[in-house]
Amino acid sequence: MGKYIIKRLLLLIPVLLGLTFIVFSIISLTPGDPATIILGPAATPEAVQQLNHQLGYDQPLMLRFVKYVGGMLHGDFGTSYRSMEPVFKEIFARFPTTLKLSTAAIILSVIIGVPLGILSAVRQYSLLDFGSMVTAMFLASVPQFWLGLMAILIFSVQWRLLPAIGNETWKHFVMPVLTAALPVAARNLRLTRTTMLEIIREDYIRTARAKGALERTVIWKHAL
Repeated sequence: MGKYIIKRLLLLIPVLLGLTFIVFSIISLTPGDPATIILGPAATPEAVQQLNHQLGYDQPLMLRFVKYVGGMLHGDFGTSYRSMEPVFKEIFARFPTTLKLSTAAIILSVIIGVPLGILSAVRQYSLLDFGSMVTAMFLASVPQFWLGLMAILIFSVQWRLLPAIGNETWKHFVMPVLTAALPVAARNLRLTRTTMLEIIREDYIRTARAKGALERTVIWKHAL
């Protein structure tokens, strides 16, 4: 088990490097440059060229990427072109809110998706199964940004039940958490249902039932 975990962690290194290079390349190849963002469109070409040279933006792409990765290994993620603050400081200021939102969304997606997936598998072809799968297909197909916009339009603009911005109280987290959790819960539901349908047909499940175990125990202990 330990070797497997170490192997998986080592495989993360090339994956992260590859993703970093793809994002770095896309940002570098998009129109515009850092000097124009910092100085504004009214800046002279000479000033833009001089600032890009100071920032090293006129260097080859691979050389800039190697320097960027080297800086990351030393904890230096660069400087924001908009705020002129260290990138790590910008990220760290938003990290607590992101952690709260992500943790709540993950927990809620498991609480909703796994039990519904189990019930759908146990009651296959029932009204509950049909309704759960239709809802899961819809939520898994809908883009999260559209779901979030619809939630703001309905619950904030029309019904005025929840605030659309801010993070001061628990009410501010309701819509973001639901928007992030529901599509994941839909995928958890479908995965749990499919896996559970395979498991409940296994021999050891038949054996547990033949020994007189309660159906609740068979499903929620042995199968789950």
